[in-house]
Amino acid sequence: MQPLSLAVMAFIFYLGAASWQGLTLIRRVPPRAMLVRGLGLLGLLCHLPLAATLLVRGDSLLPGLSTSAVLASGLAVLVLLVVSLVKPVLNVATGLLPLAGLTLLLAIELPSPERATGMTPGIALHALSSALAFALLAIAAIQAVLLGIQNQALRHHHIRGVVQSLPPLTTMERVLFELIWAGMILLTLSIVSGFLFLDNMFAQHLAHKSILSLAAWVIFATLLFSHHRLGWRGMRAVRWTLGGCLVLLMAYFGSKFVLEILLNRG
Repeated sequence: MQPLSLAVMAFIFYLGAASWQGLTLIRRVPPRAMLVRGLGLLGLLCHLPLAATLLVRGDSLLPGLSTSAVLASGLAVLVLLVVSLVKPVLNVATGLLPLAGLTLLLAIELPSPERATGMTPGIALHALSSALAFALLAIAAIQAVLLGIQNQALRHHHIRGVVQSLPPLTTMERVLFELIWAGMILLTLSIVSGFLFLDNMFAQHLAHKSILSLAAWVIFATLLFSHHRLGWRGMRAVRWTLGGCLVLLMAYFGSKFVLEILLNRG
């Protein structure tokens, strides 16, 4: 099947799952977790072959923009579906699944530059841990948005609509910090493996990515420390989470976009 056809099918399944969960949030339809997971899984089954195709296209030292986007979005969906079996995070599907579908549609049309050196196990560890870290922290970002909506609604004594469909505020906060902790462990592994296994980072145009990744790590570390010692929570936690995720997004994809698309430097 053609990549575009698979991407369109994945987008349709993702949109269907997100739409049902969104309607559940505003209390227009009853909760159907199995339906949402099933449609999400069908979308993922269309998504993964495209990721595999991009990964084996040539011998690339590090994944390019299109490969990174497809891999990270697919992993984010997979992690969400798995985590939703044990944690109340399925509402994140409302925002994550359409973004994954749009990313897939856009990424298959982007160039995937090739390099002469093959991917070593160390570099593969770096790439996989980076993608998993981004996946978890992207889920945390959408969880933070929902937490922010819930927090603001409760502050203004609005207890109908979306707020009624969300788990209790304390549960939402606990899940958010669990996601950030897991993402931080993987982000630390990504940074350490990058310094260990990537040679001559300035020649590979990776200095800016490393600096931004370290900046994101500092933001999340500050948030976790302050939550534990100073009791940071609520909208402050939401803002710091979104800020850290924005910096990480710039690190992972902003630099690749500038180098590969604007400057055409593979």
